[in-house]
Amino acid sequence: MNILVINAGSSSLKYQLFQMEDETVLAKGRVERIGMETAILVHEPKGKAEVHEVSEILEHTTAIRKVLALLVHPEHGVLSSTAEISAVGHRVVHGGESFKSSVLVNHEVKQEIKRLFDLAPLHNPAHMLGISAVEANMPDVPQAVVFDTAFHQSMPAQAYLYPVPMVLYRKHKVRRYGFHGTSHNYVSERAAAFLGRPLEQLKLITCHIGNGASCAAILGGKSVDTSMGMTPLEGLMMGTRSGDLDPAIVPYAMGKEDLTLGEISSMLNKHSGLQAISGISSDMREITEAMEAGDRNASMAFEMYEYRLRKYIGAYAAAMNGVDAIVFTAGVGENSEILRKRVCEHLTYLGVEFDEAANRSGRGQERRITTINAKVQVLVIPTNEEWIIARDTYHLVQTAPD
Repeated sequence: MNILVINAGSSSLKYQLFQMEDETVLAKGRVERIGMETAILVHEPKGKAEVHEVSEILEHTTAIRKVLALLVHPEHGVLSSTAEISAVGHRVVHGGESFKSSVLVNHEVKQEIKRLFDLAPLHNPAHMLGISAVEANMPDVPQAVVFDTAFHQSMPAQAYLYPVPMVLYRKHKVRRYGFHGTSHNYVSERAAAFLGRPLEQLKLITCHIGNGASCAAILGGKSVDTSMGMTPLEGLMMGTRSGDLDPAIVPYAMGKEDLTLGEISSMLNKHSGLQAISGISSDMREITEAMEAGDRNASMAFEMYEYRLRKYIGAYAAAMNGVDAIVFTAGVGENSEILRKRVCEHLTYLGVEFDEAANRSGRGQERRITTINAKVQVLVIPTNEEWIIARDTYHLVQTAPD
């Protein structure tokens, strides 16, 4: 069975085609600058040359049509017909309280995703564009949606409620939802397999550290807390997001700088974090290079970033009354040797015994970066959110009633 995975943004679209029997990726690619005359399509078929196209792609339906044409292209394709695509799985950022697991798309599901637009105005509308585009091109192919928030629906009330008037929760569902759920789910399963222990017996702290970043406390395979909140702004310091701050800063800054709601939101989401403190970049690679060259602002940005991550790890160890393993994943977590080293060197109280040689080797592979007998293991596990989407879609289609 072949499953096409779609991650649609407002002006972009990423895709991967999985062959589920042997769990291989037949092709992957992306479409960028949708809505422009100079849209870019990059197609990477397995065992064949990469394809780059620049053309007018004004909306997502055309983007999907071009992707499907390349998948069945005589020279660049990997399928003989689009009929060989059994189902399409979509990433959807916000499922609110409505979706505790992945579901097949129907009219009611689409209506509920639209109702949740207010909770993820930058993401859910774009995901709906992807769903509609697939419907327009392949109306008879089943579709599934996999929610970033679903994995965290196992959090207890004391973790997801905010200490604000309950009317805000009852009327407007103001609460912690958490994000990056597919990634935290995937790496927790892989961590258990790596350690050779049942997931149900483990206390894990998973650190999805990319331009957006979050930690999760996973007890017995269930998320019991996570750092992102009602939106992806809460929690860790990120590339351009502030993470945790005193809420009183918002009205104070608005008054002092005469900012609108839109401007303060933009400041906290797009002009804070590493970018704001370093004055250089939101990219950890550039921050590290500048820090090593002696740039004081880059050093401060790095130290704040590492310190806040380390605090969350300590908090989640306390929340679960211990931890068996800590997992680093995503772009920064998988690739920044110095960040992992700095964090681990300050976790000796937990029983972390850092292995510097292991930290420097094995890039791109699952590995431990602590001594094998350390009380708390630290692992680096490359994430694979697309595989979780493909797997859930496959299971939903296989178990759907005829």
